[in-house]
Amino acid sequence: MRICLLTPAPDHPLLAATTALLAPRHQVETLDPRHAVLPSPARVPQALADVYLLKSRTPCALAFARYLEQHGAPVLNSADATELCQDRTAMAEAALAAGLPFAATTAATTLPRLAERGGVTYPLVVKSRHSRRHDLVARVDDAEQLRALAAQWPDEPVVTQTYTPNNGWDHKLWVIGDEVFAAVRRSELAPPSARRAEPVAAGELPPAWLDVVRRAGEVFALDVYGVDLLDVPGGPLIVDVNAFPGIRGQRGAPEALASLALRAGSGSYRARGLVLNG
Repeated sequence: MRICLLTPAPDHPLLAATTALLAPRHQVETLDPRHAVLPSPARVPQALADVYLLKSRTPCALAFARYLEQHGAPVLNSADATELCQDRTAMAEAALAAGLPFAATTAATTLPRLAERGGVTYPLVVKSRHSRRHDLVARVDDAEQLRALAAQWPDEPVVTQTYTPNNGWDHKLWVIGDEVFAAVRRSELAPPSARRAEPVAAGELPPAWLDVVRRAGEVFALDVYGVDLLDVPGGPLIVDVNAFPGIRGQRGAPEALASLALRAGSGSYRARGLVLNG
């Protein structure tokens, strides 16, 4: 079977470990979407791999994945699903419309405009509108902090979320196909020096939490994804959904990804497709 990684970083621990499991019996290739050339329609049937793993969120990666999908190739996750999870405003709208317990999220253009507008209720959480590595995630307790943050990120489109009191730990749940992995980590709102992770057996979590996480996969049409939850009164609260996260240090994750790739490539697993309105 031919399995292709769409990524600029095939040495990522999860991908490297998955490749090591697959390579003895299967052909594993890597395409960096920044430099990949789209096969001509005439060559598509011969050029296509059996399955593609999309571990990139750049516009060129999404365009390449869409072309492959249009010609019948299974891509995990789909380009549309990956793109939806990049826009935190669209993400919140989709989650809330589906009845998921998602933190109320409001687009706020930029931080300087938010600071100028006034009438802000503190504390609040500000995040980059477009999810990516090293994006902005911060708690703001007063107007002075907001002005300081605006000076550091003057042109960054952001969203705001009402700060929800919690115990300072995020529950990180990752799903690969049918398998769930979990950990608790100090909140992204904590200082970097205070952040640490502790593994959690997914089976030890309340069944309702696992239901919420699996439902998120259905809503966002994701096959490999992460959900960040807060433990609050009344049940878990989703604060973020990520397409194809790193899932580092989770025992069994490479095996789960290898199995998913083989099932998708053989046709025994049907990749989820996002149904977009309009």
